[in-house]
Amino acid sequence: MTEQIKVLIADKMDSKAAAVFRERGIEVDEKPGLTPDELQAIAHDYDGIAARSSARITAPIMDAALPRLKVIGRAGIGVDTIDVPAASARGIVVMNTPFGNSITTAEHAIAMLFALAREIPQADQSTQAGKWEKNRFMGVELAGKTLGLIGCGNIGSIVADRAHGLKMKVAAYDPFLSPERAVELGVDKVELDELLARADFISLHTPLTDQTRGILSREALAKTKKGVRIVNCARGGLIDEAALKEGLESGHIAGAALDVFSTEPAKENALFGTPGLICTPHLGASTTEAQVNVAIQVAEQMSDFLLLGGITNAVNVPSLSAEEAPRLKPYMALAEKLGRLVGQIAGTEMRSIDIEAQGAAAELNIKPITGAVLAGVMRTWSDTVNMVNAPHLAKERGLGVREIRSEGEGDYHTLVGVTVGTDQGPKRVEGTLFGNRAPRLVKIFDVPVEAELTGQMIYIVNTDAPGFIGALGTTLGRHGINIATFNLGRREAAGEAVALVAVDDPITPDVARELHSLPGVLQVVPLSF
Repeated sequence: MTEQIKVLIADKMDSKAAAVFRERGIEVDEKPGLTPDELQAIAHDYDGIAARSSARITAPIMDAALPRLKVIGRAGIGVDTIDVPAASARGIVVMNTPFGNSITTAEHAIAMLFALAREIPQADQSTQAGKWEKNRFMGVELAGKTLGLIGCGNIGSIVADRAHGLKMKVAAYDPFLSPERAVELGVDKVELDELLARADFISLHTPLTDQTRGILSREALAKTKKGVRIVNCARGGLIDEAALKEGLESGHIAGAALDVFSTEPAKENALFGTPGLICTPHLGASTTEAQVNVAIQVAEQMSDFLLLGGITNAVNVPSLSAEEAPRLKPYMALAEKLGRLVGQIAGTEMRSIDIEAQGAAAELNIKPITGAVLAGVMRTWSDTVNMVNAPHLAKERGLGVREIRSEGEGDYHTLVGVTVGTDQGPKRVEGTLFGNRAPRLVKIFDVPVEAELTGQMIYIVNTDAPGFIGALGTTLGRHGINIATFNLGRREAAGEAVALVAVDDPITPDVARELHSLPGVLQVVPLSF
């Protein structure tokens, strides 16, 4: 009996998330506020964990959840509360919801811009204290000013659009922003130093990574225009908070509006009380609409993965939509078997892997096919491999991976080829789908061999000569090993021949050695699929 798929919602989340899971036939527990130890103690009961920004999903929690845990879903954009490298190494998919709260966060950044420009929070406090200090709060206009965006992805591009409506000029620093996209958004694509020198306002919209941590460092802040105003509704840790405080106190920085801090919850911070500072408690995504959107989105994404194999908005594995998954599933099965075959035969000799999609296969999303090939190859060394951690394991072993599309058809309507580079030269296997469903090997190391790769098999290379098949059958029979299927191929008569033999029992090392001792046998490799 198949075990019921089960998901844990580990943070406070809109009730519609649990409703989506249940509607899809997934059992769900809602347990927000668990301590790390409590979460670790129950993690093994779940196929998926959905979280927001409070629950931290660490490597020890993942280890406790294995082998059952398959996916972690973040209802929001940032995944800094999830140990993504640890998840990748353990074959766990990590998803976020980058679009559900984009508008909400962008609007909060714009609100912060207005608050900085007109000192609204300070003026409010003063007025409610009965002071009526009109001359004290002399603001600046946004119109005509230059807004510098550090990061111009989903949220940054919305901020740019709103800023244009305010008649601001927009410059953007984003290594991933193409010149064509910059033109489409109407922003000047610039390097960071130019942005710092030009911007009257700076707004950050980038994730926290090793590359972006401290991007507004002491040195960077020193390069900004005097009187600059800075908004951060992205992630704490992007700004050197001590240097920001000094800049505010010296007057070089006219104001800063922060929704995020290096340590949260920020109930204490050295910045608090600094003149020109405006703070909110990580409210960027905190609107009713956004919380409903990300809750529904993460539940739908996780359900699609657990039920259909669809992968959407994953941060550590290529996307595979729920619509693509049924069509790609037989190709991925074929790719995994081809990878498994070549991995078992070539073994430690491998130096590189080329994956080629030909004909109808070339029209598909090749990334999941590549992931399946790598999973098959890397299972030579580990049983706990899937398409999530296989690319990382391949990289650790120094294997170069290349993808090739060949749209023209060859001998087959659709074909997947896997070529591994070895010290003895390239070795290539090819496979196709019969009836667009059944995976079949059609060529192995330039020898045409049609075979179903399944169960226990033996790969044998021998000199083509009369009597070999009989000797092989006699040897296996003497050990009580039944032959299920027998597939033969050769380059030429009396030349090198290849046999792929499916058997009912595993081939022991002793049996393999005896087969290798038969006249004319050049290579024997037991296989398992």
